[in-house]
Amino acid sequence: MKVIYKITYPNGKIYVGQDVTDSINYFGSASSKLIAKDFTKEQRRNFTIRKEILWESETASNTEVTLKELEFIQKLGANDPAIGYNRRPRFKSQKLLSWD
Repeated sequence: MKVIYKITYPNGKIYVGQDVTDSINYFGSASSKLIAKDFTKEQRRNFTIRKEILWESETASNTEVTLKELEFIQKLGANDPAIGYNRRPRFKSQKLLSWD
């Protein structure tokens, strides 16, 4: 089974990833250094993360899984540093123009 999952950290930030083996013990490859910056040493001593399966397929190709992963990253904003820990695709902030 191939899956797309979402990890939610105690601070509410998310990471979206794929697992082509559907391993119960796989929690992604988000940057540990990046995540560690958001937590104090005390907070790191005891915390809970949530893994949620967003999509699954027994027949999708690896390319289809990657495209689905990218779709969820963008849909959920997981590549926006204020929302999540995904760094690809690169987040492009949208600056609003004011006509005032």
